[in-house]
Amino acid sequence: MKKIVTNLTFWVLISITAGILVGHFFPRVALQPILAHPIKTWFLGQEMLIGSSLSEFLSGVFISLVKLFIGPIIFLTITLGIVSMGNLKKVGRVGAKSLLYFEVVSTFALLIGIAVAVVIQPGHGVDTTAVKTTDISKFTQSHHFDWWKFFKENVTLQVLIAALFSGIFLSYYKERQWKIIPIMQWISKYVFRALRIVMLLAPIGAFGGMAYTIGKYGIDTLLPLAKLMGTVYTTMIIFIFGVLWLILRSYQISILQFLRYIRQELLVVLGTSSSEAALPSLMQKLEGMGCSKSVVGLVVPAGYSFNLDGTTIYLSMCMIFLAQVFHVHLSLGQVISIIGILMLTSKGAAGVTGSGFVVLATTLTTIKVIPVEGLAMLIGVDRFMSEARAITNFIGNGVATVWISNNEKEFDREKMDEAFNKQKSSIDNKQ
Repeated sequence: MKKIVTNLTFWVLISITAGILVGHFFPRVALQPILAHPIKTWFLGQEMLIGSSLSEFLSGVFISLVKLFIGPIIFLTITLGIVSMGNLKKVGRVGAKSLLYFEVVSTFALLIGIAVAVVIQPGHGVDTTAVKTTDISKFTQSHHFDWWKFFKENVTLQVLIAALFSGIFLSYYKERQWKIIPIMQWISKYVFRALRIVMLLAPIGAFGGMAYTIGKYGIDTLLPLAKLMGTVYTTMIIFIFGVLWLILRSYQISILQFLRYIRQELLVVLGTSSSEAALPSLMQKLEGMGCSKSVVGLVVPAGYSFNLDGTTIYLSMCMIFLAQVFHVHLSLGQVISIIGILMLTSKGAAGVTGSGFVVLATTLTTIKVIPVEGLAMLIGVDRFMSEARAITNFIGNGVATVWISNNEKEFDREKMDEAFNKQKSSIDNKQ
């Protein structure tokens, strides 16, 4: 009993449940204003947004604190990883292999999303009355994909590039390594130690995020669009236990054991609807299960920007859903065009809150076939589907790292077995 009470996963799960109950039965409490306006500040290059309501405030504080660690951890991990590789050709090979992997798997995600939406037809018979009564002007303004804006708003990508240059520089000037590397290793040690302390606040963040979501939108608002939600969640389950299962299976690794191993991080993502909240912790877990530090440092940050499987599925399904709602017949050529556009615009969804909605508006205005006003139907349900997007993105990046580590022969199976067995023993002792 003592082990259960002191387990962080237990408290995150309790907090999520409590957040749902408070949001549903006491929405005024969840949405009680404590600030006139949300606070937006900058610290260490990270934008911190603290909400105006109590639940937003709790969730925002936790996510913002975790964001502070993402930049330093990525910079230190990648720089130290490149130096430890000692071979710049290997760095280029791992980077190129990662991007190729991301594009192939994302394409599969797109195709699965479109195929399931075409078969199930979640948009058939949906009432479009809400379209006429909802203000969507903020979503229907001119949108276009801007690579410079994508780079400017994606702090993770900026840090990734800076770390790559730093690692390459230190690899060339090895005489400087003995002065700099020990200092960076010392800093890295204490950054991760501080992160472990911050992660103790995960239950508070999960409670605030879930209470706000349920309190603002309400469970009842889901009923008209339950079919779309069910279809999206079903598709993501198919992707995880189909495509990602096959990827791990190619190296005799169980997807169920992997998910059990990162279950604490998955609960944090579920509660906060943000994959950022557990990104540094995921990097630690992947190293703990045998992935080399250098591969983790390169693949996870790059995947956060370019390997958005859940977002890709969501975007493709919403496109087909809206086409069905408005009885728009899409030709094969138009479907191929949508796939091509989404492969580009989905890359702009990284690291921007609510970005999936903006990217969807961008795609709709680009193809000019499906009415952009259809976005009004998705406003209420979008937040609830964001959990599925974040979790799928998160799992996808973990699987990518494990696969590339194995492919590069930078994976310690004994370490993995030890980590999985330790996790299993911990679960058995609680039962």
